[in-house]
Amino acid sequence: MTYYIKADRFLLEHGQKTAGYLCVEAGRFGEFVETVPSQEEIIDWSGFTIAPGLFDTHIHGIKGRDVMDGDSAGIHVISESLLSLGVTRFLPTTLTSDKTDLDRAITSVVEAVQHGLPGAQSEGIFLEGPYFTEEHKGAQNPGYFCDPSIGEFQHWQELARGTIVKIALAPERANSKEFIRYISDADILASIAHTDASYDYCVGAVDAGARCYVHLFNGMSGLHHREPGVAGAALTDKRAFAELICDGYHVHPSVATLALNVKNDKLVLITDCMRAGLMPDGNYNLGEFPVNMQDGMARTESGSLAGSTLKLIDGVKNLYTWSGKDLSEVWHRGSLSPAASLKRDPDLGSIQTGKVADYVVLNDEIQVEATAVDGEVKYRK
Repeated sequence: MTYYIKADRFLLEHGQKTAGYLCVEAGRFGEFVETVPSQEEIIDWSGFTIAPGLFDTHIHGIKGRDVMDGDSAGIHVISESLLSLGVTRFLPTTLTSDKTDLDRAITSVVEAVQHGLPGAQSEGIFLEGPYFTEEHKGAQNPGYFCDPSIGEFQHWQELARGTIVKIALAPERANSKEFIRYISDADILASIAHTDASYDYCVGAVDAGARCYVHLFNGMSGLHHREPGVAGAALTDKRAFAELICDGYHVHPSVATLALNVKNDKLVLITDCMRAGLMPDGNYNLGEFPVNMQDGMARTESGSLAGSTLKLIDGVKNLYTWSGKDLSEVWHRGSLSPAASLKRDPDLGSIQTGKVADYVVLNDEIQVEATAVDGEVKYRK
């Protein structure tokens, strides 16, 4: 099927275009043109902006469901719920937990994908843990923390049928470098998280193949002028991507802007959203921890932030407002940068000829009017 999109503005990979037509053919983007033959099908979104679909590479759940529920129906709810938020791709994300629960969670994602996801599509599983340290544990359960094990990972990857694409760990744990080299050689994104490692440890982890820092400034040692720590390593190492939660709670707006200015296209906007997303204030669970959500902020009983309830499009809007940068630049931090972190940018993350036609229709308030996956409009406001 071939059609053309007419709109006032298009956020293309290499700049913005206005008053033209974007071709979609067989589920992929074609050329941007100024005129089209009269017999061609045109979808008219005059008055609106067309942007690439967002890609959330760190999301635990939403709308009352969580990946750790181990329920394939819940993965379908998450997939469908993301469409109204402009998200077309995501990584179902686990938590540090009992190995039986992790097995069940991984299996549920595989089953859900096999049955066909109704909305945003999974691009693989993100294992957040269990290879962390207690100093910056956040809402991860330290009772299950352990050293990285290649054999254990191979078991999970077999369960996942090869679909684990990202794993986070603390680089100061024993065997970390060997583990990082192993998974990096397998093209799995080794990420640094929930760690009190020194700057030098982090640089060594990146030397071994790690290429991402999880939720920058959270779950890690902070920046100091004599010991840059994990945050300093994340900011200064140009080889690595850094995730950022732009809800205004996890990171101050001025520091978020600093991260954007320093990391540029290596900054990856994420949500770290848990089941309370899109739900009313009240009591929930994140893994085994009771969580209270008030005014959109989720905390454990000890007061630690417990993931977030952020919508990725709101994170984009927040950073756009805080930074004063062009919308196209900030938007791509939620679409193209995530894809690039997983080496999926040749196919996903931006509006470019030949790429998968995931796109979002936005009004002037940067609100989602429609969302398309593989060229098919699956959500309309």
